[in-house]
Amino acid sequence: MLPYLQLSGSPYEQGLAQGRALAAQIAHNLGVYFHRFEVECKLPPDEARERGARYWQALRQQSPAYAEGIEGIAAGSGQPLVDIATLNVRYEIVYHQFGHEAPNGCTAFALLPGHSADGNLWMGQNWDWMEGVQGALQHITEPDGTRVLAFTEAGIFGGKIGLNSHGLGLCINGLVSVGDNWAGLGKPFHLRTYEALRQKTLEEAKAAILETPRTASGNFLIGQGVQAVDIEVSPAGVALWEDERQLVHANHYLAPERFGIEVPPIEWLDRSHHRAERLSLRLGEVEKPGLEDLKAALSDRDGAPYAVCRTASPEEYALGEPYCTLASVIMNLGTLELWISDGPPHENPYVRYQV
Repeated sequence: MLPYLQLSGSPYEQGLAQGRALAAQIAHNLGVYFHRFEVECKLPPDEARERGARYWQALRQQSPAYAEGIEGIAAGSGQPLVDIATLNVRYEIVYHQFGHEAPNGCTAFALLPGHSADGNLWMGQNWDWMEGVQGALQHITEPDGTRVLAFTEAGIFGGKIGLNSHGLGLCINGLVSVGDNWAGLGKPFHLRTYEALRQKTLEEAKAAILETPRTASGNFLIGQGVQAVDIEVSPAGVALWEDERQLVHANHYLAPERFGIEVPPIEWLDRSHHRAERLSLRLGEVEKPGLEDLKAALSDRDGAPYAVCRTASPEEYALGEPYCTLASVIMNLGTLELWISDGPPHENPYVRYQV
């Protein structure tokens, strides 16, 4: 089971509690990231910290609340503030360095109410990322009474995949496009997920995701009630996708040319297309899927190791750059339930939680 934290109070108090509870995991993640920055991204630790320090100044202006959370994590974990700030903008740092490489991370879905077994909106995803990164599930009560149940990486504030007490859910995918530039210092990815998960309506969450300036690409799948929308963002443009049955997204733009988005030549992008096609196929095998069908779909191993349920390849181990499914999440937005696995779901059980 993943660590489970119950947090409340001000952003600083929430961060302080996370820092204290996950001090060992945060220290571990900092070790993993600064190593991968150097080995995989060709970015020495001092240069990574310099970028984190520059972004920290922007974050303080963009969201004092989020900045307070970072300060709390640093104080609680005993780690340098610049290191925690760098960790919180690791998306911008890593994806900028990837440049022309296919992003490794995530196959997500939304199953609309008219096509689910119980008539509720379901969402979920596999979160594929650098092997060894440690996460936690947070159950947060905000000062305004909003409750958030969300997965996060140890040391990253606020949550990135989850749902709230208003029945709003969020899933995510990494994307790259021409124009991505960490130095633009636009509102970072994890600040956008933090803000989206604290909104009361789908339109408010959409506005938080779309706020300009956007200096990094990404995909945000959000849903509430009987509606779900997939939002692809880039510095150049935005694409919104809806469907009456289901939405599925991996790590490629669906039709970038239609929205003025330019994608660089990316090696291995066919693996992302394969995952999206497989998840769509598995979801369509049953007329109205239920929980067990969704678990089976996210455990799909076709094309292994580069499957919906991802495991590292021998080549990745040889390079010191392994990736795998670190967590699998399924959410019922009608009953406010969440199931999550600690590791690839074909080998690890789902544990149920409720907002």
